Amino acid sequence: LDPRNAVITKPCEASALDRLLKERGEEERPLILSFFCAGVPSQHATDDLVRELGVPDGEELTGLRYRGSGWPGRFTATTASREVSTDYRTSWGDRLGPTVQWRCKICPDGVGESADLAACDYWETDENGYPLFEEGDGRSGLLVRTERGREVLHAAMEAGVLEGQRIAAPGIAAVQPGQTWRRENVWGRLVGARLAGRRVPRYLGFPLRRLALEDPRRTVRAIRGSRRRARASAVKGS
Repeated sequence: LDPRNAVITKPCEASALDRLLKERGEEERPLILSFFCAGVPSQHATDDLVRELGVPDGEELTGLRYRGSGWPGRFTATTASREVSTDYRTSWGDRLGPTVQWRCKICPDGVGESADLAACDYWETDENGYPLFEEGDGRSGLLVRTERGREVLHAAMEAGVLEGQRIAAPGIAAVQPGQTWRRENVWGRLVGARLAGRRVPRYLGFPLRRLALEDPRRTVRAIRGSRRRARASAVKGS
């Protein structure tokens, strides 16, 4: 496969690219690779975390990793004179995750549905089914979305580039509770924001209403919380 004919994108970008190619009637389509995305945190939160780890304002960064060099890997910032880092649980769980942008909180697709292949962390979990984030040997799940994706995956395994075994989709859902929880709450968040006078996107092809009605109490909480936050945001911005 010519690497110039492959792209790696966030799920939202994969969706936009897929739609653009279809609208243009492009005959040749790049291989679209994506990954499970929990959302994009506030840039201010990233700046604050770098500062708290010991990099003073004005000192130029030469490198920044949210993860990497391990699994799940540490948040690491480097300058010409220092390297600072913290573990994934602290960086994402405590500092960055809570600041995810609003548009990500109402995104119905954090799992790369428009990609040919989508990768995700296949976490170890505790007795309650919640992912553990201690450093260890990395394991990933790969979801085949298209026949082309299947062909590429099988070719990679036959060439010895990848090793793996078949896992059921519910197994991935079980170790990715954040993805299932977000999709279950999108409809309630959209309704709450609309009740607060906010314009919201309209999504086609996702069973958001059905998922919301499976747990009415959860949905009512999502509506109330979203309406409250949308009103508070409007007042703050006025």
